[in-house]
Amino acid sequence: MAASAESITPTITPEVVEQHGLSPEEYERVLHALGREPNLVELGIFSVMWSEHCSYKSSRLHLKKLPTEAPWVICGPGENAGVIDIGDGQAAIFKMESHNHPSYIEPYQGAATGVGGILRDVFTMGARPVANANALRFGRPDHPKMQHLVKGVVAGIGGYGNCVGVPTVCGETNFHPAYDGNILVNAMTVGVADADKIFYSAATGVGNPIVYVGSKTGRDGIHGATMASADFGEDAEEKRPTVQVGDPFTEKLLIEACLELMATDAIVAIQDMGAAGLTSSSVEMATNGKAGIRLDMNKVPCREEGMTPYEMMLSESQERMLMVLKPGKEEMAAAIFEKWELDFAVIGEVTDTRHMVLEFDGEVVCDIPLGPLAADAPEYDRPYLSKEDYTAWAQVRPIEGGAPDSADPGADLLKMMATPALASRSWISQQYDSQVGADTLQTGGDAGVVRVHGTRKALAISTDCTPRYVYADPYEGGKQAIAEAYRNLCAVGARPLAVTNCLNFANPQRPEIMSQFVHALEGMGEACRALDFPIVSGNVSLYNESKATGGGSAILPTPAIGGVGIVDDYATMMTMGFKNEGDAIYLVAPEFWTKPDPTRSHLGKSLWLKEVHGRDEGRAPPVDLAAERGAGQIVRRLIGEGLLSAVHDLSDGGLAVALAEMALAGNIGAEVRQGADYTAAQWWFGEDQARYVITVPADKADAFNRIVAEGPEIPEAELVGFHRIGTVGGDSLLGNSIADLREANASFFRDWMGA
Repeated sequence: MAASAESITPTITPEVVEQHGLSPEEYERVLHALGREPNLVELGIFSVMWSEHCSYKSSRLHLKKLPTEAPWVICGPGENAGVIDIGDGQAAIFKMESHNHPSYIEPYQGAATGVGGILRDVFTMGARPVANANALRFGRPDHPKMQHLVKGVVAGIGGYGNCVGVPTVCGETNFHPAYDGNILVNAMTVGVADADKIFYSAATGVGNPIVYVGSKTGRDGIHGATMASADFGEDAEEKRPTVQVGDPFTEKLLIEACLELMATDAIVAIQDMGAAGLTSSSVEMATNGKAGIRLDMNKVPCREEGMTPYEMMLSESQERMLMVLKPGKEEMAAAIFEKWELDFAVIGEVTDTRHMVLEFDGEVVCDIPLGPLAADAPEYDRPYLSKEDYTAWAQVRPIEGGAPDSADPGADLLKMMATPALASRSWISQQYDSQVGADTLQTGGDAGVVRVHGTRKALAISTDCTPRYVYADPYEGGKQAIAEAYRNLCAVGARPLAVTNCLNFANPQRPEIMSQFVHALEGMGEACRALDFPIVSGNVSLYNESKATGGGSAILPTPAIGGVGIVDDYATMMTMGFKNEGDAIYLVAPEFWTKPDPTRSHLGKSLWLKEVHGRDEGRAPPVDLAAERGAGQIVRRLIGEGLLSAVHDLSDGGLAVALAEMALAGNIGAEVRQGADYTAAQWWFGEDQARYVITVPADKADAFNRIVAEGPEIPEAELVGFHRIGTVGGDSLLGNSIADLREANASFFRDWMGA
């Protein structure tokens, strides 16, 4: 069908094509797909569907290599969120998404709508959201814009999540100069549903009505997906109109209305309107159902006068959903949405044409075959460096002159606990409602834990990544991100089940950046296979770099990991705070299964080397996946048998920092001693992997020793040993009073935000 003359204007010039983010080669593909020139509506639709944000054109090839299956996986990547079986006919549904560029441009709304979008991904599939989490990366605290960005992002996350009534139970916040011009805001939501009532997005049934529900469409967020698929230039502030505006109260109504309709048999398919709005939701529904779609644009509810089909299709206004209903169910569905004071409109129907056809004022303004828009979108095998060439490019070398030692570990610890890297995040967490819903069991530990309402089960959630490791060695850094999520879940007594991710990288057209991506995914995939920890959902965010900071600035490669695990009985859940005077403290670590091996205690890329000596040097610590599996298994067994009083995994800052965090959480000190054959720096601040600190009450010592002596339930546990390092008690740690440690730890955010 020919498009109307009015919709073809303006003329599609090379400049117009470039403004839409398409390369000349991609525009040639558009011409081939259509057999003619597109009009502006069609060009806009191709531009968003072929954007990096929607098509994953630089990453699809490598994402296919990730492990996504396990007996407990109900639905892996490809739908709105991943779905896993958690027993008793129930499923957990979860995903992590990025809202990086919008949050740099307008931090409050950027972060708020990031939370809103990920909530919709989860409840779209029939789940009631039960927990939010996040992973945030900011630039230097002394950067002139950073305080504004931190305040805005934290307020946006809290403002949206608190109003919707979903608790924020965990997260991570890092600072590094690489994020000066491009912060990262990654939001995660976990929901619970009945396993036999999962809703999918495939539009089927020729003639079935397509309905629009939620808020009206406005002009906010137009070209949001395209903007998120390019790096920042000097004009970042001018892109403010591409940022969506959220309304959490409407989102709450939308959750309740959708869940009420889902309790009936009316819905054939459902999809939220996220990136690229009405375009992506309709294209994905029709493509997944191997169908076609016809929309009457005059019936789209709009909140602004004179909106064109181009604006309606590309708007990213929030709190909107698209559904396919069974015939005859429209009136019942309309009554539900009207009760919740939300818009409801039948705007089209499912067809058998496998085309997207849009009509406006009685004319066809778009007619595109769906194949080229989605399944046949461009897929690139970008050039990337070998691991050896990348190491040379990144100038990664052993620590020059060998690692220094610590003359005063206590003084070093006090200094480190006051740094932005390790400072208390209570200024952030106190702005989030972590208790709404009354099912939150733990925040502020290794993982957030929420009860599965009405059961003895609980879900554990953790977000993890160490970007400095990934930069130094993308392969080992990718493994470590998965391994740390696994450890954090094990540390609270949860059985790790599955992973979502948010893969934040810079410009994939640079071979060194593509090398980071490819090798990080290789490491992630290997870790997931070794740990039975499949990836069931995720997001890719590329072009995270900025020219606005002068000369071009790429972020550190940041494959943020969201891990989810199950605690079968929340009475066994473990926390990290020291509990009782006299409890024995053990270091669980791979180096003790035969004899102490100080070479495993890595100081390369460690926080101690950077914060105490100002040196960003060395190699990332290698990850022994068999040891990770073994350590996790034995720690979970000891927790399950009730033999431990506290558990904490070792990560940033090594053993000394882990002990300090346990002391602060329990408000009690410890007497600890240094291991023989180690330098003070290696022992207290090395960042070797697969390690935990555990405490054993005196009345559990015999049972604990018996299990340790019995040997492992699995072969990998042979790789893990136990070394007693001290005793809980007193009011100090490494010569520092608990009061001094607490003051140091609280000082950064208090002084920075109070200034």
